[in-house]
Amino acid sequence: MTPVITGLEQALRNPPRALTGRRLGLLTNPSGIDRAMRSTIDLFHSHPKLDLLALYGPEHGVRGEAQAGEHIAGGRDLRTGLPVHSLYSETRVPTPDMLQGIDALVIDLQDIGVRYATYLSTVAHVLTASDAHGVEVVVLDRPNPLGGAYIAGNVLDPAFASFVGIHTIPICHGLTIGEFARLWCRDHDLSPPVVIPMSGWSRTMTYDATGLPWVFPSPNLPTLDSVTIYPATCPIEGTTLSEGRGTTRPFEIVGAPWIDPHELADRVASLDIPGIAARPLYFTPTFSKHAGTRCGGVQFVITDRSAFDSVRFGVLLIRLLHDIDREQFGWIQSGSDRSFIDLLYGTDQVRRAIEHGADLNDIAERWRDEVQTFADRRSAVLLYD
Repeated sequence: MTPVITGLEQALRNPPRALTGRRLGLLTNPSGIDRAMRSTIDLFHSHPKLDLLALYGPEHGVRGEAQAGEHIAGGRDLRTGLPVHSLYSETRVPTPDMLQGIDALVIDLQDIGVRYATYLSTVAHVLTASDAHGVEVVVLDRPNPLGGAYIAGNVLDPAFASFVGIHTIPICHGLTIGEFARLWCRDHDLSPPVVIPMSGWSRTMTYDATGLPWVFPSPNLPTLDSVTIYPATCPIEGTTLSEGRGTTRPFEIVGAPWIDPHELADRVASLDIPGIAARPLYFTPTFSKHAGTRCGGVQFVITDRSAFDSVRFGVLLIRLLHDIDREQFGWIQSGSDRSFIDLLYGTDQVRRAIEHGADLNDIAERWRDEVQTFADRRSAVLLYD
């Protein structure tokens, strides 16, 4: 098997003109590593041909120290002494002061291929702000962990755009972070980024086929299995149930104090979804929803990654959880006085269908048409076969 060489490794082997002789900023986090697990920060900082002047951090921070939703202050990186600008604090958009003295802003982040994840929103804001201030963006490309062939879910309705869904793409979009950057710039009439592509990666490859080391892209996505199930279970954040934060298997474990784990496991089995199994368990989250309270629930186990349709499973799972106990089940409101699940799904169709007992298959049919339209729309920005 041909090894996958990331954009970072390509750039370090032969630094391109987009990086040499320029004052550089770097948007990254602990997922920015080479195959020897050396940090992009350290590699750029010590490279004789690269002039790294500033760091920029997405959600969870440059060094990955912050939990989900925690605002992060700027400051100085303890290892390199470089200034750190947080893009998950009072502002999520780079300000002119943050970009002062920078010729090119480099992005090296391991995205997960799911629209809810906030790294794409940070990338979009960086692209837009950099274009406005004459700063070129260079993306060091990395694999989509779910592969580039799995496209599923609805295309976001712009009326529901937010930081957990910033662009009109499906829930699982099948793009690399470099391809997303190209799509965002094309759709917003911005200067295109310079993408340093990978070699050896194809659209049918999931992360376990790349031969690259796995570093969890955020604190609550520790394994490839958690990333695989994330499109299904992340929307549980928009309900009163626990999505497993505060356990050792976030997003792979779900439940609530009122759930009978054996009943839930039986109901999940009755859905007859290929590629997924559920075992009953009790758990007590150490933080987040129901912290310190015993919950009944299930642990999901991926049995066949290639057969598992996580988006379809997620919609059916939310319906199932709603119907187990409609009095204790509830929707969580976001700061915008909207149901948070509407922002996650990028539509209120799912919530309304569940509340009114409508056939979810009708939604799934409409989503298939949206996926096909998006597949045609994205074709011009693809970098890999």
